[in-house]
Amino acid sequence: MAAVAVATRWWLLLVLSAAELGVTRAPQPPNILLLLMDDMGWGDLGVYGEPSRETPNLDRMAAEGMLFPNFYTANPLCSPSRAALLTGRLPIRSGLYTTNGHARNAYTPQEIVGGIPDSELLLPALLKGAGYASKIVGKWHLGHRPQFHPLKHGFDEWFGSPNCHFGPYDSKARPNIPVYRDQEMVGRFYEEFPINLKTGEANLTQIYLQEALEFIQRQQAAHRPFFLYWAVDATHAPVYASKPFLGTSQRGRYGDAVRELDDSVGRILRLLRDLGIAENTFVFFTSDNGAALISAPRQGGSNGPFLCGKQTTFEGGMREPAIAWWPGRIPAGQVSHQLGSIMDLFTTSLSLAGLEPPRDRAIDGLDLLPTMLQGRLTDRPIFYYRGNTLMAVTLGQYKAHFWTWTNSWEEFKQGIDFCPGQNVSGVTTHSQEEHTKLPLIFHLGRDPGERFPLSIASIEYLDALRRITPVVQQHQEALVPGQPQLNVCNQAVMNWAPPGCEKLGKCLTPPESVPEKCSWLH
Repeated sequence: MAAVAVATRWWLLLVLSAAELGVTRAPQPPNILLLLMDDMGWGDLGVYGEPSRETPNLDRMAAEGMLFPNFYTANPLCSPSRAALLTGRLPIRSGLYTTNGHARNAYTPQEIVGGIPDSELLLPALLKGAGYASKIVGKWHLGHRPQFHPLKHGFDEWFGSPNCHFGPYDSKARPNIPVYRDQEMVGRFYEEFPINLKTGEANLTQIYLQEALEFIQRQQAAHRPFFLYWAVDATHAPVYASKPFLGTSQRGRYGDAVRELDDSVGRILRLLRDLGIAENTFVFFTSDNGAALISAPRQGGSNGPFLCGKQTTFEGGMREPAIAWWPGRIPAGQVSHQLGSIMDLFTTSLSLAGLEPPRDRAIDGLDLLPTMLQGRLTDRPIFYYRGNTLMAVTLGQYKAHFWTWTNSWEEFKQGIDFCPGQNVSGVTTHSQEEHTKLPLIFHLGRDPGERFPLSIASIEYLDALRRITPVVQQHQEALVPGQPQLNVCNQAVMNWAPPGCEKLGKCLTPPESVPEKCSWLH
């Protein structure tokens, strides 16, 4: 309720200011712009210590706003984390997980049958209640079948793809991924939207940038508040950049992609200033999960001092770069040590719009407005899920692991390594090790790399365990898992004939429908 009171206070100030100036038009709630990167790591920005310092625009954004060094995703993989952002709920509540194996990561490749359920209330649908126009630019990844598309879940506009830009495919065993404008495809990756795997050249980031700039200009001219979800994927392997940025980074092709994204963010913020709406636009920058160290260094980023990366529930897989920017509202040059979550963006956005979260379901996201506007800190746990399993929890400075696992010995021996050069005996295990009775506990302030678990005989361990145990028990007793959406796969539901394909002559014939249990290796 304190968060609602904060939102109400700034809304009242706007009303009073308008009245004093004799303005008759009702005050407009702030625009909301969420910039979600793909597989970008905590250590990829200069402001987080990346030594080549090739992100001047993002570093300036942090200097003008608030930096969150303790900000987390809700899952170490793309689809579940995006569901968490847009619903404010853990993926196990919304159904974006699998029960086909214990602690298995799952997402939405194009053979998946499921997607985000109709029962979930997504942020853009709720923001309509406050008059917002909404658009997603980039990767959706919450189900590629038409019933799961963004415009079915509250977005007014969409330019981008339902899946990741993997490929190219031969259109026989599997089709190339379509690119949509709103409800119809306008082409496919590697066809109308080329990506040169040899050179890394692609103009997608520039296309996504222009989509964002045009949408902002159009809504500003209409004096309508907007929600823009800019979910670009240039830093997901295979990474890409446009020709002017290729070869410009000291970090190789991945660095080229980061530099182009940094430049794009700079251009978006500059447009907000030029249009005179910067002080009425809340902008938040973060990533969907940690850097994919398996693809590094050419195709993956850095997780700074943290252990492992994407696919794991160690800090490198879950802790994200995060910057909040709202000139004139958020004090410049601030660093908040609030434990934040990608799910908080849902609740915070609703608060900005003067709306309350739904009361008919559990909402895991906090309203960060008291943190950003008044510097308040709220004690809260961060739960680390991998598939259907609670792997760990952080409370304060202490992190307790109930299960440890990177990936199987079989995969590891094939060269699939989620923690290259970071083996920690008894921690980065290649078998699923249970610690539910005596969890491994780390003090993340002294040991951010999770290398030295506390002695179970120490008073510090017992005190930390005493605090953590009731929090976890309460969470698990109250948890009602959603129906798992990522269990069934079928080659026939792939992107053979997306809506609009007939206009382009791009329809393909699907194979016979054979539903089967999805196989999730890790």
